[in-house]
Amino acid sequence: MADARHTKVLIIGSGPAGYTAAIYASRAMLNPILVQGLQPGGQLTITTEVENWPGDTEVQGPDLMVRMEAHAKAMGAEVIADYISSVDLSKRPFTAQSDSGTVYTCDALILATGAQAKWLGIPTEEKFKGFGVSACATCDGFFYRGKEVVVIGGGNTAVEEALFLTNFASKVTLIHRRDTLRAEKILQDRLFKNPKVDLMWHHSVEEVVGTEAPLGVTGVRARHVETGEITLVPCDGFFVAIGHAPSSELVKDQLDLHHGGYVKVTPGTCNTSIPGVFAAGDLTDHIYRQAVTSAGMGCMAALDAERFLAEQEE
Repeated sequence: MADARHTKVLIIGSGPAGYTAAIYASRAMLNPILVQGLQPGGQLTITTEVENWPGDTEVQGPDLMVRMEAHAKAMGAEVIADYISSVDLSKRPFTAQSDSGTVYTCDALILATGAQAKWLGIPTEEKFKGFGVSACATCDGFFYRGKEVVVIGGGNTAVEEALFLTNFASKVTLIHRRDTLRAEKILQDRLFKNPKVDLMWHHSVEEVVGTEAPLGVTGVRARHVETGEITLVPCDGFFVAIGHAPSSELVKDQLDLHHGGYVKVTPGTCNTSIPGVFAAGDLTDHIYRQAVTSAGMGCMAALDAERFLAEQEE
């Protein structure tokens, strides 16, 4: 028989939003349970230097998340290494089924499942994933010491990945379909000044090419978006950095979504379309997508949950 656990507040996800929600819910004496998910610590665990977290001129992403987890535990939150595979929001208490077999029930649910890297969706990208194609420079950059790599994208993610890869690669080519980047100006300045970086404007990647035995990347075919001309760009690694998509699969058929899958909340709150279910962080934020705003929303979600539970008791 599966284990059953009940809690007043269940938090799904363990990035800045989830851990901050756990801290505030613990301080409200709600004894929350936080289930970490597949990537404990969220996207910051695959980020190196974080320079925009207030109070830290520079901090390593994984170190920051270790501190947040420790803070949540110190406040009294129960942090569990498990993965929630399905939820039932049709009635209260809400039910969450985990991979371990444990069934969690809760009076209030805080969703903080974050976002995942987007992919181009071309067949050869899938073929070479893990064999030269990656969406995480901080995970795989070390393997390209002294080699040439290609990054595609034009936002903060792409520029941060490209800059990080210059620590290892002999050359980094950044491919972007426009002639200007969306990244913050300070990041653009660093990129343009780096002698290891080449920029390839007005191009998209059509195909990843490589060897069969062993499986490995040898280059990408880039198409000029205006002329259609194809250029083969030699490389040993190809990094996709075109942004992230919200991890809303758990609730896509149960909660109102908008802007391509982000959970919709009432402006100024973390209230979703179902009373007692709250959403915070990158799962709901299609505008800012910052660690500090995610943490702020985690605080809001916990306070909203506390208020909701108090009203139910009354």
